[in-house]
This record gives sequence, C-alpha cells and structure tokens, in this order.
Amino acid sequence: MSVLSFPERGRWGKASWRGNCSGHVYKAIFEQLRPKFFIDPMVGSGTSVEVAREMGIECLGLDLHSGFNILADSVLERAGREADLVLSHPPYHSMVVYSGKQYPGVHADDLSRCESVDEFYEKLHVALLNQRNATCGDGHYGMIMGDMRKDGAYHCFSAEMMSRMPRSELAAVLIKTQHNMVSGRTAYTAMKYPFILHEYIVLWKKSRRIASMLASLGDMAWTAQRRLTGTWKAVVHAAFIETGKRRVDLADLYRAVSTCAPGKAAINENWKAKVRQTLQLDSRYRNVQPGIWELAGV
Repeated sequence: MSVLSFPERGRWGKASWRGNCSGHVYKAIFEQLRPKFFIDPMVGSGTSVEVAREMGIECLGLDLHSGFNILADSVLERAGREADLVLSHPPYHSMVVYSGKQYPGVHADDLSRCESVDEFYEKLHVALLNQRNATCGDGHYGMIMGDMRKDGAYHCFSAEMMSRMPRSELAAVLIKTQHNMVSGRTAYTAMKYPFILHEYIVLWKKSRRIASMLASLGDMAWTAQRRLTGTWKAVVHAAFIETGKRRVDLADLYRAVSTCAPGKAAINENWKAKVRQTLQLDSRYRNVQPGIWELAGV
C-alpha cells in the first residue's frame, strides 16, 4: 500500500513528544522491508526503536538530544557497521522547535532552528548523505517528512531532497495521512488553501555498486547539472512562446525570459549569456541572422 493511515499512534514512544510518528507506520515499513539492522539517527522519543525491538530487529537510535550530531558525527562510525535500513524523521524546518523546547539546551545544528529554508535544505541534504553512507548495498535509507506553508510560500521538503539525492536510487514514495494535529483543532480566518494533512515517506535503495562518497557526490552533481541545463531549455522555450512571434530578436527574448523566470535572472548575473548558450546548443533553434533566432521547422 502506498498510502498509510493510522489514527492511533500506538503504545510506543511518548505521546507528549511533538511531531511523534505513529508506531504503526514503522511497523508497516519494517514488515515490508524486513531489515535485520535498523538505524534511526533522529530517534526523538524512541518510537521507531521500540517497535523494532518488539519485532526482534536489531536497532540503534541516535539523536542530537543524546549527544549525536548528524551534521558532524558519522552514523556509520557510531553504528560500527552498515545497516540495511537507515530511516529518519527530521523536523519540518521550524514548524516544531526541538532544542530548548522539547529538550534542554539550544543547539546550533538543530534542524528546527535553521534561520532559512535554504539553510534547512543544505543541512537536511548533509543528513541524508550521512544516512546513505551508513547503508549497505541494496539497503534502504530515507526519511519521513511533511510539507510546510509559511509566510505565503509552500515548501515541499521531500521534493527538494528527491531532486538532490541520486535519482537512480529512489525506490518508493509513500503517503502518510496525519491525524490528531494541533492545527486541525485551531480555527483560522481567511484560510484559502486546505490544511496540510499528509506526510511523505521517501525511500531510496542504495546501489550495490561500490562507490566512494566522492564518486557518489560527483554523480549527484552531474545529475544536478543536467537538471539545470534542462531547466534553462524549458525557460528559453517558454520565453519564445511568450513573445508570440515567428522570429525573435534577442532583446525581446531577454524581456520574455525576465518575465517567465524572474528568479533565474535575479540569481545569475550572466543569465543573458546562458540564454545565448542555450540557443546555440539546442537544435530546436536556428540563428537566421545576427541577433535573430527562430524555432527550427517553423
């Protein structure tokens, strides 16, 4: 089943721990993947490891509140050997603050205390790479993650991580329905969009092929570069359509790009050169005369 729904959280962990996941979710995952050794590097109140022990699965629970920093410490080194399942349930950015709130002491590497979403993305990526490094070949690593709407923006953290991690290793995306949410018991005025009542369980299957961390990062960088190139192709094509012309001069195309993708133009001071490069490398476009381009076959 790719959709999981458990209204009751079960007897595992602590009900008072905010953001706690139902133990039935872990039970379903364990029954499906049948791990022999399971690691939760963000164990929280211990729900996951309690379920694992009850099912006879060897397990290790780590967390910042007990002295393990996934942004500085190696999961593999702490575990002593690779696991066939390394699954975490990170904070959803600042939705629930943990250090100094759920447990004493404010910690700079608490994911729930990231000052920006971009900082959260970078640190969450590091955490997932750490998990992957502790996973054996053909084993699984992943996270339970929700979305967040804040200050008028919607953030799908899982989608961002799927774009950053090895695309060839993505194994499954499950939908978990949320129950007994605090926000569900609160009345909001002028609520335009529905409440977020779902979370994702994203699982990657680590390749059996032996590769160094450096080689893996190289593969991810190559994939990211391909995605960036593809994005520029889409932007230029959309800009071409935006002009509504059969043939387009570069000045009009630049204006259309700044309209279609203002964010890309704002963060890249050489974006006009990128537009020209995309036109030159994409066989769909033909340079009919200096500064004038048309779609091939038009």
